[in-house]
Amino acid sequence: MSLNATPRGQRLHIALFGRRNAGKSSLINALTNQEVAIVSEVPGTTTDPVAKAMEILPLGPVMFIDTAGLDDTDYLGALRVKKSLEVLRKTDLVLLVVDPAWGIGEYERNIAGKAGEHGIPVIGVLNKVDLYPETEPASWSEKLAVPWVAVSALKKQGIDRLKRVMIRYAPQDWTVSTIVGDLIGPGDTVVLVIPIDKAAPKGRLILPQQQVIRDILEQDAVAVMVKERELRHALDNMIARPRLVVTDASAYLKAVADTPPDVLFTSFSILFARYKGDLNTLVAGAKAVQDLRPGDRILVAEACTHHPIEDDIGRVKIPRWLRQTVGGELHFDVISGGGALPKNLGDYKLIVHCGACMLNRKQMLYRIMEAREAGVPIVNYGVLLAYMHGVLHRALSPFPAALALLDQEPWDEDAVLRRWPAGAEGDSG
Repeated sequence: MSLNATPRGQRLHIALFGRRNAGKSSLINALTNQEVAIVSEVPGTTTDPVAKAMEILPLGPVMFIDTAGLDDTDYLGALRVKKSLEVLRKTDLVLLVVDPAWGIGEYERNIAGKAGEHGIPVIGVLNKVDLYPETEPASWSEKLAVPWVAVSALKKQGIDRLKRVMIRYAPQDWTVSTIVGDLIGPGDTVVLVIPIDKAAPKGRLILPQQQVIRDILEQDAVAVMVKERELRHALDNMIARPRLVVTDASAYLKAVADTPPDVLFTSFSILFARYKGDLNTLVAGAKAVQDLRPGDRILVAEACTHHPIEDDIGRVKIPRWLRQTVGGELHFDVISGGGALPKNLGDYKLIVHCGACMLNRKQMLYRIMEAREAGVPIVNYGVLLAYMHGVLHRALSPFPAALALLDQEPWDEDAVLRRWPAGAEGDSG
């Protein structure tokens, strides 16, 4: 299932409003890092609302709606503005694009008011700050009480900050609809490799395993659960090959060795990397391990406040493996809970995040954008373990776009995304 095939109703609908030549079309191009909207200095280039299904990293599949200029005042222009306002009926988030030279007028107040009546969050975007570097977003909140972000769509300045604010104000129920359902069909068999986790409550499976089982059943597929020692026996006794094998990250090497090469293979952590966040960004974070040097600082971020066990994955195993990888001492700080990441992110060379089973997608994407803004690579446990154990290519077999990013040398995320403009089969974020 490609991102182009993501149902319209499952996309975050983002409408851009503003006066003519405020830079709405340029902003779409900057957010998607593609030339998808026509840009012209001639006022009124966009005449009617234009909907475009696109991909924004790391938000995932969205529907952009580019509207006509709010100050188009002739007879036809009034009809276009009326059509633009009707867009609010199907909008989840409004980007109100303003040229700082023009200030706030009746057009901006009108759209902010109407969006408020519909309960739609509005983000003010101060465009063209490359021409007006003195622009201070905080002062604009006094003119119109919405959050403001300063950007230059032309120079692509401030775009990551805008994405972070968009994540913060997106609807609470905005999420990816399935964990594994786009990889399987009715009647398919999925084998789940589940070691008995010491950290799990006695007599129960941990939450990600429960959620994957439920998702498989909702797709009318068959879930078969085994411990790592029983995987080969189970596969040998199946009449037909399973569609997919999903393993706990702690059993990567054993599970890879026992899974036939023609069977799709991944892990719970990698499934949740795309379900709760952005798989491509986390794959990029894994590649950053090769740049670590002795003495570097690493932040381990846990979403829950579990009691650490003797051989804890985030506090003991991963630090030990990373020290072995770089051949020297590394300094680790650990945070736990669902709050914001520390303000001093720039002090770290890498952020290692848990699987985020206790965070919703908005929270995890917000953390990813905090890391991107600070210029710090971020990876989660499962992706990192697969990379360090040499099985990441195998574990990304269901996700060709992520594989293409992994193979890109030197690392150039934008170049590969132009090659895969809206993701690829099974890589739905």
